[in-house]
Amino acid sequence: MSSPLLLLAPMEGLLDFVLRDILTRSGGVDRCVSEFIRVTHTLLPVKTFERIIPELHNGGRTLAGVPVRAQLLGSDPACLADNAAQLAALGPHGIDLNFGCPAKVVNRHGGGAALLDEPELLTRIVSAVRRAVPADMPVSAKMRLGVQDDTRAEECALALEAGGAEELVVHARTKADAYRPPAYWARIADICAVVNIPVIANGEIWNVEDALRCRALSGCQSLMLGRGMVTDPGLALAIRAHDGGHAAGAAPIIAWDVLMPLMAEFWLLVRTHLDRKKHCGRLKQWLNFLRNRYPEAQVAYDAVRTITDPRVMDQWIAERASDSAVSERLSNLLRAA
Repeated sequence: MSSPLLLLAPMEGLLDFVLRDILTRSGGVDRCVSEFIRVTHTLLPVKTFERIIPELHNGGRTLAGVPVRAQLLGSDPACLADNAAQLAALGPHGIDLNFGCPAKVVNRHGGGAALLDEPELLTRIVSAVRRAVPADMPVSAKMRLGVQDDTRAEECALALEAGGAEELVVHARTKADAYRPPAYWARIADICAVVNIPVIANGEIWNVEDALRCRALSGCQSLMLGRGMVTDPGLALAIRAHDGGHAAGAAPIIAWDVLMPLMAEFWLLVRTHLDRKKHCGRLKQWLNFLRNRYPEAQVAYDAVRTITDPRVMDQWIAERASDSAVSERLSNLLRAA
């Protein structure tokens, strides 16, 4: 019997290729899914796919070697199929279809979770994409339990399976629930009971105890980790350790002094690849999550909260980077400033 999968979730504006790189270096993750690529009525240029998934230049894997599945979002079956075919030629480790995004701007244009009121359209979308990509390329889907309520959850899951989805991730909330707890893990078990494809549970998994409760209630051993992994980069490792018979401790499995070099690497990636206006905000965004798990992150967040100049942040990071190679690259940034 194969080991349960632990997937890293896509999160628009948070879990992009930069944080994917760092969190997969932490270990324990089997596969990532990219943040969604929105498809409307055009065939997107190759550069758009490569901008969102630069791992396509690395065999479709993060630098740590973890495969990345590309996620598309849209409502036009033909247009999604055309874009999936073009994207498939670039070598991602599968195509994923987003039927879970609750954002109003996305739903207003008939994308994401809004489609869960149209099961027949779900089937047509998945079927069109399945026909458009090579037979050996996996096609999967991610859904929520519904739009305003969960009464059509099983119907939607069956519709996705009927279209040819080979795997289904279920975020155990409706669009109306957004990200408010709780996640209704037991409803995933109801979905598992009616489909014959692998189902992966997602939503409100912040620690090992949550993972175990989710598994018990959902019937799924494989999990997708999102904000919990951002908050605790060692969460996947901790779940793996438990599965291997090791009791989870109270302290994070990745200590703060081990995390700091990864944070310095994160900062270097942000400085290298993202727009300058986003630099300081991205570091503070991650620290804001980390302070829920690490007391040291609260101290760090308080120290950098008012910094808006990336050059000042360069200095703050450089003073704390213990890795000599990272320190040298930070020093080069400071000299170039």
